[in-house]
Amino acid sequence: MAVSTRPLPTLPVLPDAATEQVLAGGLLPELAYAFGGPFHFVLPDAFDTNLRAMQDALAAAGVDGFVYFAKKANKAALFVERAAAGGAGVDVASAAELREALGHGVRGEHLVVTGPAKDPALLHLAVQHGALIAVDALDELDALVTIALTGRIRSARVLLRVLPPAQPHSRFGLDEAEQATAMERCVQAGDAVRMEGFSFHLSGYALQPRADLAARLVELCLKARVHGLEASRISIGGGLPISYTDADSWHTFLAEQNSGHYHAGKTFHTGDFYPYYSPASGSDALAGLLATRPEGHELPLSSVLKDAGVTLLLEPGRALLHQAGATVFRIQGVKDRDGYQILTVDGTSLSLSEQWFNSEYLPDPILVSQDADGETGTFPASVGAATCLESDMLTWRKIPFPHRPRTGDLLVYPNTAGYQMDSNESPFHDLALPPKVVIDHTDRPRPRWRLDRHFT
Repeated sequence: MAVSTRPLPTLPVLPDAATEQVLAGGLLPELAYAFGGPFHFVLPDAFDTNLRAMQDALAAAGVDGFVYFAKKANKAALFVERAAAGGAGVDVASAAELREALGHGVRGEHLVVTGPAKDPALLHLAVQHGALIAVDALDELDALVTIALTGRIRSARVLLRVLPPAQPHSRFGLDEAEQATAMERCVQAGDAVRMEGFSFHLSGYALQPRADLAARLVELCLKARVHGLEASRISIGGGLPISYTDADSWHTFLAEQNSGHYHAGKTFHTGDFYPYYSPASGSDALAGLLATRPEGHELPLSSVLKDAGVTLLLEPGRALLHQAGATVFRIQGVKDRDGYQILTVDGTSLSLSEQWFNSEYLPDPILVSQDADGETGTFPASVGAATCLESDMLTWRKIPFPHRPRTGDLLVYPNTAGYQMDSNESPFHDLALPPKVVIDHTDRPRPRWRLDRHFT
């Protein structure tokens, strides 16, 4: 195959010293040999740094707040342990997730239980351990009252989840009439229910709508207090964006990419891509949110919260996992096409979840070549999975690699800890799920590693 001379769009990731240290340490080929298949590596220090930055943003704004790690973003036991050690809670949506969090050191009162139509076993466990429960429906509230009255252990701690007015067709949350009914039932329930406030989950990453709805929930808290309810907390869910790349690279990529840059002429709607660059990301996005003036208010959200004595709860997933891990595949086959190659790796696109949302995980994978002195140039290649499905592509885009990819080389997909690693993984074809390797002490010449306690 001839070296390509046609420019292809790229999307380089932001530099990360810890990931670069792992790549330079020579550990990855040994791990690939040991596991005989794809694997993920996770970086605990990155999680700790992200958590501290969010806690610092709350403190800098003078806002009383609490961070819950959205466990659905990554199943590694490591991150639950780091959340507990860092003074954070965990957001869970199943009895298994709740037990997992408790088993790895999270106190019951530091759990928030979300999700629709919760299983009775989950509700019983949540009440028993004093977890905060985001109530999504009136019958769920009734069930909690019954559990609390029957068990006579403690009150059910609840938030009432609000249907966002801007997303009236969402299947989650209580509309205005249901909110009023729910507050009445909380009053009638007496000590069986401790109504602590309201919550919402809002699609998208824009700060202004999130600030507007947060301020509306503060107003609901004030109204609920008139009826004798505690109503001292609001949860804004997750939705804090992170940046995988820089602004110029992202905007250039969007402007240049077209169907000719993808295997089989595949087309994507750019609106379906995750925003891989955001002007404010992670803790900076949180700071920006707190500084945003909600519609109808003269002061920023931070002042609205402080003036009302309302605590801000948030449930970030991806934003706590920024630069906290990567995914490694071995190339097990190379096939030439007209002007590019198709690489087949020893895993599936189920480990890069964007493909299953009619999108693409766009950050450029990194080629770790066995032959450091191999041929250099520009070698375009798309990346397919080791399954019999035509559509099972890890990367439809023709990546311009600087070395010729060969069988046995490794491909490292960077910054995959947030949702990419395992939200859709499946043992299709009886392929083993990739294990997770915890990389400790990346400041050493040779990083140390251990297996995460969970292999799924």
